[in-house]
Amino acid sequence: MSAPAGDRPPSSASRALLVLGTAGQSPTTERAANGMVLRWDSDLVLLDPGEGAQLQLARAGVGPAHIHRVCITHLHGDHCLGLPGFVERRALDGVRHPLDVHVPAEGERLVRHLLDSTEFDGADVRVHPVDGDGSVLDCGPYRLTARALDHTVPAVGWRLDEPDRRHLLPERLEALGLRGEDVGRLRAEGAIEVDGRRHTVEELSVPRPGQSFALVMDTRRCAGAVALAADTDLLVCESTYVSGEEELAERYGHLTAAQAAALARDAGARRLVLTHYSQRHADRSAYEADARPVFPATIAADDLTWVDVVPRPRPTA
Repeated sequence: MSAPAGDRPPSSASRALLVLGTAGQSPTTERAANGMVLRWDSDLVLLDPGEGAQLQLARAGVGPAHIHRVCITHLHGDHCLGLPGFVERRALDGVRHPLDVHVPAEGERLVRHLLDSTEFDGADVRVHPVDGDGSVLDCGPYRLTARALDHTVPAVGWRLDEPDRRHLLPERLEALGLRGEDVGRLRAEGAIEVDGRRHTVEELSVPRPGQSFALVMDTRRCAGAVALAADTDLLVCESTYVSGEEELAERYGHLTAAQAAALARDAGARRLVLTHYSQRHADRSAYEADARPVFPATIAADDLTWVDVVPRPRPTA
């Protein structure tokens, strides 16, 4: 589900993506530069903040103080030039908690130059370079993975995975008379005794796969893009071009909307969000029309659109 421009997601949408801007390369009068925010429960992750990200955050009503992590795919300006302004705003607001910035290792030098471009009194910014070869970072409630992409400069894509869990089956709990504190003890201890018999969590539950999100920005189709997209609940993929422009896409290290849709289809994604549009096409409907025959669950994003992460169906016995 997508919400109108500028709207916040409903309170039930604890996991959703805010598209700050949809322009590829340069902003236009209709499209802000590339950038996104992923809302994952209590965490907000800023993704590829292009020029003007600070202004788009303000328009969307998202305060910089609530963002603790930034992930950058590569160091072309439309994916990183918003970082200095964003960090300076945090400093001006007196935000004291650290900001973790994840970047491809080859771009670390340029990121540090960006951060040195102005004074950030009191800003605690921690840069974490990754090699892009399946680097995995434990971020508490989720795992963050980087995979190398195939662009004209070193680039990585990012994937966020919630750990797999187990779903307790109400009918099995009810049959044993388990409720309230007993259920809490079962979760905490992994087993509980009822009428002299020991019952385990595994016996009273079924596996519940965690949700996942992937960001595949500027790239040709490659093994890293396929690995990132595999079985994701929400896949964001660049679609700089449309069908008929494959030669341009190959030359400049990009995808068409149909190629992005084929990636989503082949990888088993559940919802695809297109962004990073060329100035050649003023209407985003051209991208949707190109992609949907290949992958119907496609949304061609507008600036300041919220898109929910698709919820997983409730497991059953």
